[in-house]
Amino acid sequence: MFLISTSPPTSNPMYINQSGPLVPMLCNPFYADLTIRPCSAGEVELTNATQVWSSYVCQVSPTGICSTTGRLTPAFYSQMSAAVNVSYGLNNNAPFLIDLGDCTFAREIFNEIYRDHCPSLRRYSRWIYIGLVMVSTAVMLSLIFWVIYGRERRHRVYSKQLVSESAQGAEREKHS
Repeated sequence: MFLISTSPPTSNPMYINQSGPLVPMLCNPFYADLTIRPCSAGEVELTNATQVWSSYVCQVSPTGICSTTGRLTPAFYSQMSAAVNVSYGLNNNAPFLIDLGDCTFAREIFNEIYRDHCPSLRRYSRWIYIGLVMVSTAVMLSLIFWVIYGRERRHRVYSKQLVSESAQGAEREKHS
């Protein structure tokens, strides 16, 4: 038995002569608050949606109208399958992508390498850390001593000028 649309095929490009049972809805695996939700009866899970929906595909005539029982044309089925495959990939890979976004993945990998594959890395990384602390302390002390040296040098030059000016002033008073 074929269901006939109320509008003729020439006026509505979406007329495909659908018939048969309704296509089951795709299960949304999450509630609105993003907690895991079980699929209810009549819903299809992401893992087997394409297999279930393949039984609802009809054969089409050259004009694109279903000639056998079915709710989906091959073109609609391929679009739905592509959307399900993308959704399935995102659903399975989202935790990994989130871990990449907040660097959890990199931290876990380096911790695993540090813990399991490089037993002497802990000792050498401590030596490197101690060396970096010593270098930064030496640079900081050098900077402090350079500032002190610069001030002393300016102070010495200023003192020499004062001494020479006072000596010149004393000689002028002697000659006058």
